Amino acid sequence: MLLESAASVFAERGYERTTIGEILTRAGVTKGALYFHFASKEELALGVLEAQMLDVPLTPQDVKIQELVDQAYLLTHRLQRDALVRASVALALDSGASEVNRAAPFRAWIDQVSEILTVAKARGELLLHVDVTDTAEFFSGAFSGIQAMSQILCERDDLAHRVAVLLQYVLPSICTPVLLNRVDMSEDRARRLGREYDANRLRREGGGLAEVYS
Repeated sequence: MLLESAASVFAERGYERTTIGEILTRAGVTKGALYFHFASKEELALGVLEAQMLDVPLTPQDVKIQELVDQAYLLTHRLQRDALVRASVALALDSGASEVNRAAPFRAWIDQVSEILTVAKARGELLLHVDVTDTAEFFSGAFSGIQAMSQILCERDDLAHRVAVLLQYVLPSICTPVLLNRVDMSEDRARRLGREYDANRLRREGGGLAEVYS
């Protein structure tokens, strides 16, 4: 697939050094086939960047802030399992990709977090002093930094644990104390959500993924 091939080359060489010719070779397609779908390298990069956005809706929860936890854990799982998502995040952090709108995935992630926090605040789940926009930007930035550190240190093997620690520090500072007892931030939940995501993906693709877990 074109996006997967482009993503793998971007991840290996960086956006600036990647050429259309390299992507064509990796994908095994003609230039005409590529330009039928994407008009430029920049459009390919934008397609890769979109891959990190959650491709299935979050399951609604009685406690809205639980959806924030679930969103973070699902992105964690996809970063660990999906090469296209990993390449998308690497491209978003690639300073050499100056001609690409790398702000878009950050804005989309912030907007998703803001939507959850807005509903949570309306339900009385957040402390009165909490500013939704500031919190969404802080949480998104903190997650970005943690996943980057985890990738450098251990290829994201410990990312679920690092995200659990982030949640354990952040949520008590924004949520009402009585609510925290109802929010599951455990790594067991992260693993369960990952299994459910993979099972749903298999069903959507009609068994197209021969094996999710090795």
